[in-house]
Amino acid sequence: MERLWEKNYDFWYHSVNFQRMTVQDMLHCSAAVAPDKVATDFFGTQITYYQLRLLSIKFAQALVKIGVKKGGRVCLQLPNSPQFAIAYFGTLMAGGIATLMNPLYTADEVNQLISITQPNAFITFDMILPNQRDVLKQSGVTVIVTKITDFIDGFPKGSAQELQLEKNWHYFSDLLDSIDEASVPKIDISPDDPAIIVFTGGTTGAPKGAVHSHYNVVGATISTMEVGKYFIDLMPAETRCNIGVMPFFHIAGHIQCFTWGIFRQTTMYLVPRFDINEFINLLARIPHKITYFFAVPTLLTALINHPKAKELALDKKFGLILSGGASCPVPLINKMKDMGLFYIEAWGMTETCGIGISTPIFGIKKPGSIGIPMQESMIKIVDLEDGKTEVPMGKPGELIFKSPFIMQEYWNNKEETAHVLKDGWLYTGDVVTMDEDGFIYIVDRKKDMIIAGGYNVYPSEIDDVLLKHPKVDKAVTVGVPDTYRGETVKAFIVLKEGEVATEGEIIEYCKQHLAAYKVPKIIEFRKELPMSSVGKILRKVLREEEIKKVTK
Repeated sequence: MERLWEKNYDFWYHSVNFQRMTVQDMLHCSAAVAPDKVATDFFGTQITYYQLRLLSIKFAQALVKIGVKKGGRVCLQLPNSPQFAIAYFGTLMAGGIATLMNPLYTADEVNQLISITQPNAFITFDMILPNQRDVLKQSGVTVIVTKITDFIDGFPKGSAQELQLEKNWHYFSDLLDSIDEASVPKIDISPDDPAIIVFTGGTTGAPKGAVHSHYNVVGATISTMEVGKYFIDLMPAETRCNIGVMPFFHIAGHIQCFTWGIFRQTTMYLVPRFDINEFINLLARIPHKITYFFAVPTLLTALINHPKAKELALDKKFGLILSGGASCPVPLINKMKDMGLFYIEAWGMTETCGIGISTPIFGIKKPGSIGIPMQESMIKIVDLEDGKTEVPMGKPGELIFKSPFIMQEYWNNKEETAHVLKDGWLYTGDVVTMDEDGFIYIVDRKKDMIIAGGYNVYPSEIDDVLLKHPKVDKAVTVGVPDTYRGETVKAFIVLKEGEVATEGEIIEYCKQHLAAYKVPKIIEFRKELPMSSVGKILRKVLREEEIKKVTK
């Protein structure tokens, strides 16, 4: 089995290496192949591939004019929108590194990531500007602001004056209008150059920026194109479309929705914020079958249980559905199967860039398994203690992973990079088993990451915020099972002697310092917490207590 993976690994490495494309080449290619095909549909306003390429080139020229140089970081704190696509490809054409940031980040989180990446420019939008303004002013970074409705027909165009931008800040649309004749900046960009930085948390709570090269992004996109290739190729190219509902700042949405959609010349229906009723209305107006739909189990659960699901005939609406971000509950899998939906599940990490493990579309299916390694991937399951010895079949061990598309490094963090990248292998922190057919099952996580509604939540980051509360003495956060979100965040707190606090008070405090999806939904006050002999709070003990409550 390993020899087969070695062979496939080498094949993919050399076949993608042969192309030697950069990420922006994917847009150039699609604009050449299908210039008049609609690239993005944003609340009914459409941009063709020809127009998207032209706007991206103009934005690239504008970035060069304001001082962005090769290797400069350009932060994109934008929702799924035409502006994201234009800023993203424009950044790469200018030789910059697109640094992807969650629009839900608080001012404190933005400040921390600016200090880590030292960006040359920061692109944000009107709806979150009030919360970010002071931090951005103090940072001294060049700021570019867009009004999201500027790319929706029928809305009045915004302006720098309307948003009261600082004197040295720029308005997104003004930058585009300042370029008379579009020509791609003459900057030598190699496939091995960094293309994107995608943030992930860590066991220390400090965010880390996974750096992926142009080669990584292109290769991961081509790999994704192979998922269900023969199934998807049966659908007409002229009506090929997908829905960009998973956020493009997240590596899964970025590859599975955004770059896949661009390189496949799909029409992408952009969804900046998920609301189930709005999503149902969008499905009703899309005239064609959704070729390939990537979503998390939470979204799929809401979709198939919606009162209008039967009326919409979802099996006619969707071609291939891919679920990721969290394990898909077996009842959900079975219900989708009963509805006639073609479904696969996949595993990947920010550090792997694309999918590493996937369930087959046809043939053997094993609900509860994340599947078998992708064609360009190699895996080992190693002893949890020594990290080297491969464990026998069926025994839990740490999943270590190798593919041509693993991240280059964590940005400016050699220590954490060395911790997870060893001799070309990525140490994932996931504890898995493998059965006799080569199917892999996740049984635990060495890292204490919580996956809530498809978002990665790192409990130590929340712990740090809780411990700054003046009334809190000890705090620890765990993920507890939740039938809708997969997991939800619960915090256990010991108050300082003589102090009194309410659950609402603690939650409100967290909302001021954390993105909404990180805020604990449940607070439990205790007089003491389980501790190890060296004084470490035993997070795993608390999590096991919560699991027992559910399984009783």
